[in-house]
Amino acid sequence: MQWTIERLGRRGDGVAVGDQGRALAPLTLPGEQIEGEAVDGRIAAPRILTPSAMRVRPACPHYRACGGCSLMHGSDSFVAAWKRQVVETALTAQRLTAPIAGTHVSPPKSRRRAVLSGRRTKKGALVGFHARASDVIVDLADCLVMDPRITAALPLLRRIVIAGASRAAELTLTVIAGPAGLDLAVTGGRPLEPALFQTLAALAEEGDLARLDWDGQAITRRAPALLMGRTQVVPPPAAFLQATAQGEAALLGAVRDMTKGATRILDLFAGIGTFTLPLAQQAELHAVEGLAAPLSALTQAWRMTPGLRQVTTEIRDLARNPLLDQELAGFDAIVIDPPRSGAEAQTRQIAESVVPKIAFVACDPVNFAKDARILCDGGYQITRVYVVDQFRWSPHVETVTEFVRR
Repeated sequence: MQWTIERLGRRGDGVAVGDQGRALAPLTLPGEQIEGEAVDGRIAAPRILTPSAMRVRPACPHYRACGGCSLMHGSDSFVAAWKRQVVETALTAQRLTAPIAGTHVSPPKSRRRAVLSGRRTKKGALVGFHARASDVIVDLADCLVMDPRITAALPLLRRIVIAGASRAAELTLTVIAGPAGLDLAVTGGRPLEPALFQTLAALAEEGDLARLDWDGQAITRRAPALLMGRTQVVPPPAAFLQATAQGEAALLGAVRDMTKGATRILDLFAGIGTFTLPLAQQAELHAVEGLAAPLSALTQAWRMTPGLRQVTTEIRDLARNPLLDQELAGFDAIVIDPPRSGAEAQTRQIAESVVPKIAFVACDPVNFAKDARILCDGGYQITRVYVVDQFRWSPHVETVTEFVRR
């Protein structure tokens, strides 16, 4: 059966229109004519009859199988414009308009944090990303997204999986490529008995890993410190980190500009201090985060760095126990960087506050737009939005938005 691709859905699949109605078709582009059978609303293997002028040949040999990327068949200009459109469409759905002040796209091979899967096999081990809509692991030989240091370590990661995985288990390997080298955290492995510890320690030495954390037990050869502003932060294993250094710089630059002149700033969902520590060079900060370990790393880094303004911290589940509007009084600006699900409860309290400006970092345009609607209904207005693409060739897109109280 033949179909026409009407547009891309927000997850990057083509929305195909045909005599049987609509279906999703991966690896297609708007305007293309395709052929294929739809099962449960999805055309798993579309055949391109009339390709789009925006179609390019994917450079990665794993592309058709690997689920890590889904838009490599589109030109860079198409993908950038589509991600911008995703943001605009999400805002429009909430009856909001906002000027897109700029767009950042991180370069290839810049992803410094990757979450890989590993599994033992009869012949060795598989390490890579899952195939699309599957629990099958695509064993990577190369990757155009990850930092080359992570790609170069794939043979070592396979040996670690062979050493520490049971045949039935799938391991999760979170790798961060930082200034001190690779910081590896593995979960799902066998218990760290003495023999396994010795094997892993030898592999960490051979691969020159900064740290190898095995289900919470660390083999640390040197501190895997990261630079936040001029502060060295030693993150907890598998810590959240902005995906690329370039993307982090783009977000931080926008946040700095949006909070310029503020002397007392509230940083919500602060993590290890991505925004807190650089901003503490000019203002006092109160950092709030739901997990103790990131805040401990942030506090330790602040104490070790002379010349910063006062930084206080608070462990608090902002989804269940948001800061109330009375607690927000006295802050000149709020920086908020919530999880993908958004921050409805906290946003409702901010909407009741008198804080003059907000820098809102978000990684899901649809949920962000819902939060933005709450803020605008509460008396704020959007003055500018930046689109930041740290997840090149994937449907994910981030934004940083300035709100000012009317």
